[in-house]
Amino acid sequence: MSNPSGGSSHPQLDRSFIELQRKRLEALREELLGGEQREIADERAERELHGNEAREFEDDAQSMAQREVGQATRNLNDRRIADIERALRKIEQGSYGLSEASGKPIPLSRLESTPEAIYTVEEERSREVRR
Repeated sequence: MSNPSGGSSHPQLDRSFIELQRKRLEALREELLGGEQREIADERAERELHGNEAREFEDDAQSMAQREVGQATRNLNDRRIADIERALRKIEQGSYGLSEASGKPIPLSRLESTPEAIYTVEEERSREVRR
């Protein structure tokens, strides 16, 4: 199946589904970006509140562990935001729902549960193993 922008399209996706997915992707992107801004503001407030106070070793260790978890979360969110951006580009190009690796249709159930999916489950697993 072909579309006006030159890309092929997913055989099971209609315009209303794709428009719904676009809105979901945009909302998800805003939610993730908003969460990062809140984390940064919380960290800044914590530093301002406790800036020059003497800190115990345990406090430092706990704070470092929290920063590591926060950084891991930010890395995951950054990766997810990049996938959301790619999915939104694929909507614009008319190739949403098709795997970036193989061009095969991504199952509708996967797109419903993970609108930013750009690979089939099998391809995603294969990519994770290689990381």
